[in-house]
Amino acid sequence: MKSSFLPVLALLFALGLAACGGSDAPDSAASPTPASPAVELPVSSVDVGPIDAALATEGQGIYETRCTTCHKMDSRYIGPPLGDVAARREPEWIMNMILAPEKMLQSDADAQALLAEYSVPMTNQNLSEDEARAILEYLRQVHEGA
Repeated sequence: MKSSFLPVLALLFALGLAACGGSDAPDSAASPTPASPAVELPVSSVDVGPIDAALATEGQGIYETRCTTCHKMDSRYIGPPLGDVAARREPEWIMNMILAPEKMLQSDADAQALLAEYSVPMTNQNLSEDEARAILEYLRQVHEGA
């Protein structure tokens, strides 16, 4: 009886070892996932100086036709109020949010937090960089009360 029990025990031990083995799939810890490419934003720097009143006037016109559907200056609407955005955000951030909101949502924690708070992503208005710069100038003017 003892001799017939040992082969069965050996077979169970071998099956147990085989069941504990790894899969043929590559070990994700051993092969690091390649880093996702950085999101390229359209604006890396903005030169701002004293408020350019003519550019701000142009920006006001664009703002009133393109932005007021979702934004008010002093109160929450569909999007956040923008009256003090020039004080809260860097000029590059504002320009990139105007020009490429979908890319900002991919790469910027503040943009992602705004989406979480307002539940509506900012619509890309397909503005030119010059139009976005004019809106930035208008927002700077509003903030400074000029």
